[in-house]
Amino acid sequence: MNADETRGADLAELSNAITTDVGARGGVYALAAKTFDQPSEAFYQELATGRIDDFFAGLVDQSGLDVEPPDATVDEDRQTVAARFNDLFVVGYSEVVDKTDGTVDNYGPPVSLYESDYRPEVSWNDVNLDLARAYEYFGCQVNQETRRNHDHVRLQLEFMGYLCRREATVDPDVAAARLDFHDRHLRVVTEGIADMLGNEPGTGLYGRLADFLDRFTAADVEDLAARREDESP
Repeated sequence: MNADETRGADLAELSNAITTDVGARGGVYALAAKTFDQPSEAFYQELATGRIDDFFAGLVDQSGLDVEPPDATVDEDRQTVAARFNDLFVVGYSEVVDKTDGTVDNYGPPVSLYESDYRPEVSWNDVNLDLARAYEYFGCQVNQETRRNHDHVRLQLEFMGYLCRREATVDPDVAAARLDFHDRHLRVVTEGIADMLGNEPGTGLYGRLADFLDRFTAADVEDLAARREDESP
């Protein structure tokens, strides 16, 4: 799985090539993965001009899920959007807990993009090992240049997008694997991020995207579960 930047033309080509509802869901997940990162100048222009908003709306409409698409347009400048991303997801902070001796506690960013931070009952190693096995089983590898752990939400979204494309084109039985991946991983991290952002002020684009992803993944799970129940003897 490679999280390299995709240009606007590539996004349009992706959208135009989709012919099934499952393929459209894959497009939503792939596009969502690109939004949860520092916006490059090119991607920022796609956000500011409303093209990303249009892509989301078109893909959601094709997905067959009754979910309102996100408002993915920004009117702030790129530096402001990038600073908001850093403040929410990247930059930690320190707090003096004892002024008498200067004891300081260091904390991570307000909102984590890593699933393991929302799984206190499971070790970091177990979460990431389970994800590594899932990626490897379907022939996917994490791009080592990105230096992200396997439980990062972008990697999980890219993987779900890949599973959707595989289900749509060559292997309908992947639907069962998608439901399992939602239950074990993706729903955990998307719901956790949405909840944490709901407690933060001024989340802007990222709060809207997280709320959408929480609703979209929940609807995808509901649809997959209903389909499995209908197919049961």
